[in-house]
Amino acid sequence: MFDRIFGRRQGKQGGKGMGGGNKPGAGPTGFCVCPSCGHKIAHQVNERCMDKKCPKCGSQMERE
Repeated sequence: MFDRIFGRRQGKQGGKGMGGGNKPGAGPTGFCVCPSCGHKIAHQVNERCMDKKCPKCGSQMERE
């Protein structure tokens, strides 16, 4: 009953976050990839790939 009153239920995923933390590209390592030309650059911690532009063609980068 205490859990119902204060909302401490874990739901379907058992409190593991949005995707369970095992999605490809999750974590501090990996690459940012251009969807247009395929150019890869190393992912930097605390910088989103989607905020970067491809140095070759200028497209928005995506996380690998």
